[in-house]
Amino acid sequence: LPSAASAFEHQHHIGLDPYASLFTARLNDPGIGAGIGVHYTYGLTDQFNLMIEAGTGITKFGSTAAPAPDPADPNPPVPAAFPRAATFGGAGVGYVLDVLRYVPYFGILATGYDLGGGSLPKGTFVFGAQLAVGLDYQIDRHWALGVAYRQHILITQADDYPSFSTLGLRAEYIWGW
Repeated sequence: LPSAASAFEHQHHIGLDPYASLFTARLNDPGIGAGIGVHYTYGLTDQFNLMIEAGTGITKFGSTAAPAPDPADPNPPVPAAFPRAATFGGAGVGYVLDVLRYVPYFGILATGYDLGGGSLPKGTFVFGAQLAVGLDYQIDRHWALGVAYRQHILITQADDYPSFSTLGLRAEYIWGW
């Protein structure tokens, strides 16, 4: 006999999200970094969740210096300054297939970013969005583990910072059903 499927409205999830990142600044080598995030999710309906996420991390291990210009080029392009750290927070909505122990989801979040350190002369605030995809495994009614991918789009600085991706693990506590 098949096991019973159950999706619940008004569930709360709170969790911790360690992640690895890949950050690209215009004309610079991509940076591999790492960080930590937290998340809160609330089940608006069986299928839709409110998603709130925040995180901070190092964007590049090693040097963040800009590449040296080519002396033979009379008009060399100017590389973007490479931040040492990125802190972000956002809120949005996600769609959940919550019918099994494995819970796939995707969503979109409006996000603000604070970039600082490295070769940036001062901190920079950037508005953007996150495209979220993940898979959680519900161990029992109170605990879940998962994996999450986020493609960050730094809308107001897209020319300077064309790509920022994070891939992480998730551990969360769940209550209310």
